[in-house]
Parts: sequence; structure tokens; C-alpha cells
Amino acid sequence: MKTMPLLKAPFFKVLFLLIFIICFCSCGKKNQQTSSYKKEAFNRNNNEELENSFFIEMANVMNSMISKSQIAQQKSSESKIVEVSKKIADHQNQLLQKVNEMANKKLIIITDINASHKDELLELNNTNGAGFNNAYLSSMAVALDQQIKLFEQISKKTNDQLILKLVLQYLPEQYQLLRETEQIKSEFN
Repeated sequence: MKTMPLLKAPFFKVLFLLIFIICFCSCGKKNQQTSSYKKEAFNRNNNEELENSFFIEMANVMNSMISKSQIAQQKSSESKIVEVSKKIADHQNQLLQKVNEMANKKLIIITDINASHKDELLELNNTNGAGFNNAYLSSMAVALDQQIKLFEQISKKTNDQLILKLVLQYLPEQYQLLRETEQIKSEFN
């Protein structure tokens, strides 16, 4: 049996260790890459869920506001309330159209799944006179505040340029409508 010269044995040991270390390190990098892909996919799913819920909640609030404003246009005898209700209804219809377009582009289906606003509509429809005016203005102030909060939340949590553009376009108008509504409400109290 032949023996290897003394220099070849250490050389093969070092070569074997080097190959083993390289293989071990590269396996760790693949796991890190896979992990980063999983995190990215998970974040993308969270953003999609957030945007889906934003569109659905926003559409429900807008539909409620439009319905309440239409009732106010029919039932209120105060010209300021009729005027602000027309303004709110027009603004919400424009915003609803824009939100529906964006949702359709993102393949989000918005359905009227919020039944609680139907109870509010019935309650508002059953009130009369000064009680109606106060109830309408209070509900509009709450709805506008809710809409403003939805805009602010989505603007902090998304990087979608279309949504951010929508927020920049409509948020100042929401604040203006809220101020007008609260001013009229304070005049009637």
C-alpha cells in the first residue's frame, strides 16, 4: 500500500474544509433570501388588506352620507342645511366615483355590507323639525370625522401613489365640510 506524501494530505484537508465552509455559508444565504421573500410577500398582503378595508369602509361611509344628505334635502326647511347637504352629497358622489374607479383598477369589489347605516337612516327619517336638523348635522360631523381619520390612517400606512394623491386632493375639502357643518350646528344650538 502506498502512502501519500506528507504535503498532499494537509492540502486535501484544507481544501475539504474550505469547500465545506463555502457550502455551509451559501446555504445560510439562500435561507435568508427565502426569508426576505416571505417577509416581502407578507407585507404586500398586509398592504393589500389595508387598502381593501380602506376602500370598503370609505365606500360605506360615503354611501351613508349621500343617503342622509338626500333625506336632509327633502326634509329640512332650513336653507343652510339644504345647501350644505347638497354640497356634501355632490362632494361624496365625486369621491365615491373616484374610489370606485381606483378599487376597480385594483380588482376590489365594493359591496354595501354595512347594515348599521340603514338603521341610522331610518332613525334620521323618523325625526322631524329641529330634532331632524340637529340629528342630521351631528351625524354628518361624525361621518366626516370618520372619513378624515380613514384618510389620515391610510396616508400613514400606504405607499400607493394613487391613494396618496386621492388623500391630498380630498382631505382638505373634508376638513372644510366638517368646519361648515360644525358652524351651522353651533348656529342651531
